[in-house]
Amino acid sequence: MTDDSTSEDLVVGDDGRPRCSWATSAADYIRYHDDEWGRPVTDDRTLFEKMCLEGFQSGLSWITILRKREAFREVFASFDADTVANFDEPEVLRLLDDARIIRHRGKIEATINNARSLLELQNQGESLAGLIWSFRPAEHRRPTAMVEVPATTEESAALAKELKRRGFRFVGPTTAYAAMQAMGVVNDHLEHCWVGEECEQAQKQAVISLSG
Repeated sequence: MTDDSTSEDLVVGDDGRPRCSWATSAADYIRYHDDEWGRPVTDDRTLFEKMCLEGFQSGLSWITILRKREAFREVFASFDADTVANFDEPEVLRLLDDARIIRHRGKIEATINNARSLLELQNQGESLAGLIWSFRPAEHRRPTAMVEVPATTEESAALAKELKRRGFRFVGPTTAYAAMQAMGVVNDHLEHCWVGEECEQAQKQAVISLSG
């Protein structure tokens, strides 16, 4: 299935399926890897949620975010931009007092700010999906080993710059690339990972739907 240089980056589970090694240390990771990571997302609410959670993850492990995700959804009104955009200082203080989430004022305020920026984008007749997917690389080869997976790319740097120009905060090139991976804009499942082919086919359909 793999050669010696890549086998350590794939782990075959009890179900006989090979997975990217980063996703095999906990059941939460396996579910996220199999069901979400790399599968294309094209609706603005889900994209907004993923972008916000990637911002909260900065400096932390992703498993921490996964285990707090339901709490994040509860306190941020399921990441409904219309609701979050109206949060003010009392809501910020309430969130800073909620131990179920990441209590970081800058990240909380960035989420509120980004909800407002999303609404402004939509008010101009655009969508977050259209903006993010416009930075999909023209060519992208699935990696054969984890060492080939970049932290940033030219496209993620350009996306971060454009998001910043549009008023979004806490979305640097590294966070932007992590979001692109999570949203299926790029498919970084390893070459022999069982999920990768499904993501590849779904990505083609997403591109067609967005261009239609």
